[in-house]
Amino acid sequence: MSPHADLSLLDALRLGLVIIDGRGRIALWNPATEEILGWPGREAVGRPLTDFLAPPGMRHVPRATRALLRHGAWRGVLPMLSREGTVVDVECRATLLRDPQGAPFFLANLVETSRLREVEQDLGALDTVFATSPIGIAVFDTDLRVARINDALASLYGRTPEQVVGRTVMELLPPQAASEIYELQREVLATGRPAVDVVALTADGRGAHSLSFGRLTDRHGNHLGVSCVTLDITERREALDKIEQSRQRLSMLNDVGLALGDRLDVHSVAEALAGVLVPRFTDYAAVVLLRAVAVGGDLPAMDRIAGSAMIQAGIASEERTAGVGRMLQREAVVRFEKGSVFDRVLTTGRPWVLDPRRETHVLTFPENPGVTAMLDLGVHSLMLVPLRARGTLLGILVASRAGDRAAFSEDDLDLAKEIAGRASVTLDNARLYARERDGALVLQRSLLPRHIKEPPGVQIGHRYVPATSGTEAGGDWFDVIPLAGGHAAFAIGDVMGHGLSAAATMGRLRSAIVTLAHLDMPPGELLRRVNQAGEDINEGREEPLMATGVYVRYDPGTRECVIAKAGHVPPILLTREEPTGRWEARPVQLPEGTPLGLAAGEFEESCVAVPEGAILVLYTDGLIERRGEDITDGIDRLCAELAGVEGPMPSLDALCDRVVGALTPGNDADDVALLAVRLGGVPDDSTTSWMFPAHRSEVARARTLVRRTLLAWALPGLVDTALLLVSELFTNALRYADGPVGVRLVRGEHDLLVEVSDPLPDPPRVRHPALDDEGGRGLQLVSRAARRWGTRQGPIGKTVWFELTLRG
Repeated sequence: MSPHADLSLLDALRLGLVIIDGRGRIALWNPATEEILGWPGREAVGRPLTDFLAPPGMRHVPRATRALLRHGAWRGVLPMLSREGTVVDVECRATLLRDPQGAPFFLANLVETSRLREVEQDLGALDTVFATSPIGIAVFDTDLRVARINDALASLYGRTPEQVVGRTVMELLPPQAASEIYELQREVLATGRPAVDVVALTADGRGAHSLSFGRLTDRHGNHLGVSCVTLDITERREALDKIEQSRQRLSMLNDVGLALGDRLDVHSVAEALAGVLVPRFTDYAAVVLLRAVAVGGDLPAMDRIAGSAMIQAGIASEERTAGVGRMLQREAVVRFEKGSVFDRVLTTGRPWVLDPRRETHVLTFPENPGVTAMLDLGVHSLMLVPLRARGTLLGILVASRAGDRAAFSEDDLDLAKEIAGRASVTLDNARLYARERDGALVLQRSLLPRHIKEPPGVQIGHRYVPATSGTEAGGDWFDVIPLAGGHAAFAIGDVMGHGLSAAATMGRLRSAIVTLAHLDMPPGELLRRVNQAGEDINEGREEPLMATGVYVRYDPGTRECVIAKAGHVPPILLTREEPTGRWEARPVQLPEGTPLGLAAGEFEESCVAVPEGAILVLYTDGLIERRGEDITDGIDRLCAELAGVEGPMPSLDALCDRVVGALTPGNDADDVALLAVRLGGVPDDSTTSWMFPAHRSEVARARTLVRRTLLAWALPGLVDTALLLVSELFTNALRYADGPVGVRLVRGEHDLLVEVSDPLPDPPRVRHPALDDEGGRGLQLVSRAARRWGTRQGPIGKTVWFELTLRG
């Protein structure tokens, strides 16, 4: 037992007891009075009470005496003197008593005013709190029975305080909740550790209370019982639930945004959307898109959507069973019957939530195995939300719940509509991107050469690999251009940027190069003219479209390449070394040149002699470029791969496959164009040339040599025409030029090329002579008799050429 177990509130108040006889002298002075005033009983007994009263207290003596004799009792505050000389106000309650002989004496109870006021204030505050607090308050005794309870707490449980006092929680609450709370009260009473904010649901489960328990003790540590403070937190709990729902909603929307990200493929977006909804939001999910959205094409008009084919582009479920497989089939094509639930969502654009077990109308179409499988899986709540973006209907988001999961609520529908809205924008972006990319690819492929014609003495291998990492169509291109006289031109380029603009610019630049190439322009001059065209293309643009490129003009007769480049990666020349037979690859050293599209571009050209059978490799930077790596590292890697070919005559197609397969993995963010050219010469017995002095008598000798050569080549049918045209061109050269005249014959597979050259740089002009003019008809005759003809400038003059078709 506690050492203070016998103490009570009277001990805390120090209740003094004084007995005064009829003469006013003190007959009894108890120990509590000694504690209050400090006077021991031996000094106080026998003395008049007035000896211990302060002067103000003396005024109360007459009134107190009269009241006691008249009424038998008196109450008041007496200022008394302590032994230290201080004044102590005490509350005095005096009563008139008489002994057996009838002699009067007075019994006075003394309490310190300050102690009494504290107790009165505490009790008053406690009464006020119990009476007015909106918070439920209860006090349990040491037997855990209700000792006191306020109206607020009693009303929470639908009772009055009188109905509750004296009972335990075991008698007041439902068994399970009562048992938990009772054990908690016992623990608080035994240990003294308070229990704060213990949540207890009401009997109907709709409300919630917050309970806080603490042990009650007096000033001396005696256990008095357990206090209980109860708050009705139903509204707070509902608010917290709404906050949590909002947090989960925002988290869900954030996860949807992260899952969709920057995807630009419709099927990828549909799969990601279905996947992020399962299992957090639904048990089964499907993204059903109009066929035109899923596979590309024009969307049907709104009045024609009913009955349109649709595709399950994205599906998701927690588990994959046979039943799930019947309900959710990736890429399955469906058509919804007119008047069905799916059809109504498509035609009205309004969402729909239903219980498929109770709805009697057709969900999709009669005898749909997917609907049967859905019912077999226990689906009890089905939600259909239209996917719309920018006024365009794209499809339907289908979500379903099964088992013990709660049916879709209005809040769920609101969340689904917001998810569908965000996903629809991503789907429409992917649809529009696919259309633009497909259009750019179609344009790009239409502008690339479809059939490569191999010029005489040249073999071609080529590859074009579009980017596969989601980027738009690029501006990479290449071309092989047969030129007059058995010459050939090879070009490759890369328009910076992607999309329709880059593809269109590539087409314009390629067309300009092909047109200028047929004019037999030197490579440097040709690039300068193309650059001027690029300046026109960029007129009015904030950011200029630039392009890089390489142009090569090859003469198989001399086996020389004249090359110029515009800011492009250098070509690679692959040659076979003798006598080892090993192949060696090295970049062709060329003046850099500025990219096309910049003002005042300079383009120098270089002449490179190539051995018979050498391979010239032209490519774009997508083949070799790596992020964070110097471009020369990529060139070295390409050279090492090319040098690994074997055999005296490697297949160019196999060479291209080898290079593309080795260098493009992991570098699929840019297009790749590759052109491999085996450079051969014209057979010695298929070409001949002469140089004649500038004298009229040389015309006859030229005719004789041409006749003799054509007969030796078994081309008698071309002799007359060739001699006539050579005579006309030779005569024109003698008339206007002052220098030697060259004649060259080249026998091709289908054509005979004849060239007449002279030192005069100015090209000849076709004249339209009058009827009486004796000359001026030479070029007119050439243009009518030859299959085609033209002129080109050389380093020391010009060359006029024409072609005659070989007759079988």
